[in-house]
Amino acid sequence: MEDYNKVIESLGVRYIKAKNLVLRQSVTVRNAYDVGNNLILLHQGKITFGDEDQTVEENELLFLPGGRATRVGYGQNAASRVISNDDFITNKDRFFTSNDQLDYIGDAEESHSSVVFEAKVFDSVNFFASLDVPAFVIKKNDRLANLVIKIIEESIQDLPGRERLVTIYTENLVVEVVRYILQNNMFVEQLATNSTYFKDPRLIDLFNFIKENLSGDLSNKVLAGVANVSEDYVGQYFKMLTNINPQDYIEYQRMERAVSLLRTTKKSIRDIGKEVGYKDTAYFCRRFKMMFGIPAGKMRRRESAMNI
Repeated sequence: MEDYNKVIESLGVRYIKAKNLVLRQSVTVRNAYDVGNNLILLHQGKITFGDEDQTVEENELLFLPGGRATRVGYGQNAASRVISNDDFITNKDRFFTSNDQLDYIGDAEESHSSVVFEAKVFDSVNFFASLDVPAFVIKKNDRLANLVIKIIEESIQDLPGRERLVTIYTENLVVEVVRYILQNNMFVEQLATNSTYFKDPRLIDLFNFIKENLSGDLSNKVLAGVANVSEDYVGQYFKMLTNINPQDYIEYQRMERAVSLLRTTKKSIRDIGKEVGYKDTAYFCRRFKMMFGIPAGKMRRRESAMNI
């Protein structure tokens, strides 16, 4: 348990957004995807997920890990309309409306509350993505349900200390999710592996170096110098500990940073591409769409127009 405490203490948590949404028409997204982790509290209605269309019951929570595409259906007749993540993001206002009235949170038919956040070990690697966990349901957990409601309530009110409370509640939420996983003996093998490799100082140095040098040269030759291992061995070493090769990890980090810049700045697509290590804007755009299923410019327009 001490190892898990160290992992939890090392987590850097960042709130991204929260919304209370009311369904307008049923839909299934065959490859729902976001870089952030999404915790959904179902108030009324029906949500299904996964290839076998598992059902989320009312007052249960669905955890969608960031960086992993998942089939998600909203509404009683979700299977009758199946669309891509690109189409869903582009036309989200056709399927959902945002409810920002405190008195009506949870009261509308076919409604849910959603909190999106990141949780990174040593502020470098996505914790839940590193576990390679699938989407899963959290049952009978009033603490988590109440935290989701608190975050929603704070996010829609312009009150002093709002940002600080949202940060505190989101950190609490992440701890409760990890506790739920541990208490229910979920993903035991992945957690045991992670608690071991997150203590390797050379790997931590690599994580930090990659994070601070996304715009620069991150070849295996450079990484080998950081970890003080041979160039031929660094790829094997990294994959042995993380189950992913370093160049794939680097691309994910670059794209994750690009999404953050799209959401929080007005920088051009070209400048964002260069800032995350892509000199060729066209290649950056192709890789971005391949990873997220949506063009970078369209993601920005979606975020600025609706933020849901």
